[in-house]
Amino acid sequence: MKKYILAILILFTITVSAQGKRFFENGEAELQNSVEKINLTYTNELPFVKVNINGKIYQFLFDSGAPTVISTSIYSELNLKKKHRSKVTDSKKNKQEQIFTVIPEMKIDQITFKNIGAIVMDLKGVEFECFKIDGIIGANQMAKLFWRINYSENLLEATKDLTNFSKEGYETVFSFDPKPQKTPVIKAQILDEKINLTFDTGFTGTFRISNTEYDPTNAKVKSVETYGTASVGAFGAGKHESSYYFKPENVLLDEQKFEDEIVSTGSSSLLGNEFLKKFRFIMDWKNNKIYLNRIKNYPAKLESFGFGYRFIDQKAKVVLLFSGNDVPLKIDDEILSINNVSLENLDKDSVCKYLQNRIERDQNSIDVKVKRDGKVLDFTITKKEYL
Repeated sequence: MKKYILAILILFTITVSAQGKRFFENGEAELQNSVEKINLTYTNELPFVKVNINGKIYQFLFDSGAPTVISTSIYSELNLKKKHRSKVTDSKKNKQEQIFTVIPEMKIDQITFKNIGAIVMDLKGVEFECFKIDGIIGANQMAKLFWRINYSENLLEATKDLTNFSKEGYETVFSFDPKPQKTPVIKAQILDEKINLTFDTGFTGTFRISNTEYDPTNAKVKSVETYGTASVGAFGAGKHESSYYFKPENVLLDEQKFEDEIVSTGSSSLLGNEFLKKFRFIMDWKNNKIYLNRIKNYPAKLESFGFGYRFIDQKAKVVLLFSGNDVPLKIDDEILSINNVSLENLDKDSVCKYLQNRIERDQNSIDVKVKRDGKVLDFTITKKEYL
């Protein structure tokens, strides 16, 4: 099985200042059984759970890279009280001031959470809307319990007693340092650089390090440069910039060696689901440990048509290009069709359909029609292996 890395990654990482530490310590969890099994839906490299608040069902992202979040509509529906306001930073280093509140009660299957601190956000971007994300189950809420996750089986389990989870076969153990919001941070070493990686179940990629932690002139490793917007954060996409993909000889995570892994660069340093889906894993905030049991192994390959696109104002726009190749597209080209499937005059439902089920996903060659400077151009583009 080969790994196909999509050009545009989604990362809903959110951080708050250390002043919020006490706020995120509050809350409790009640279980009806010693181990609760929760219905998890893992789709498009993101994990989702259903949440019951006041008898109404919502879809939340299960995201260890963020604190708990609710939408402004839930905040209004429940008539919740504002505790304070503070600035919040997303993975693209975008900052916004947000309301902080407390959710009196929410249920995830048979688990009842009470008095959980949450950030109120306007979840209106196309990625939030298409994935129907009403909120985020964040690290401060996860830290109340022990969790065992298996993406390949859509399985999520929780317990108050770690001994209820057998750790037989969990041969890899990471220690982590929690941020004030409880997000786990793992010490790593990549190309002799010591890096702190956020353990982020809200990130669709593998390894990502900050652009400032990578030297593109490093002769020890072959890299592929891209230009444009390589990812989307909680507050949208960032500015166009150069980023890189490379395959180091190895990656050290908490001094444990992993080989044949592709690393990308961007505005944040993260460890995401393309790596985690190869394991069953247990998250333990009592001992600040993550335990991994490998269930899959496959070679890492970077394959792409050399460009990436997003839907902006319901139009498919080219936002990313791989440098140094013969891809004939340009940033801001409007894609009119792929393989004769029209991407013009889309409504919101159609945008979501094509965002979640990319036309080009399983193709090796595609015909692309674009509009540029008022002209319509046709191109045939073949998928290429870059690393």
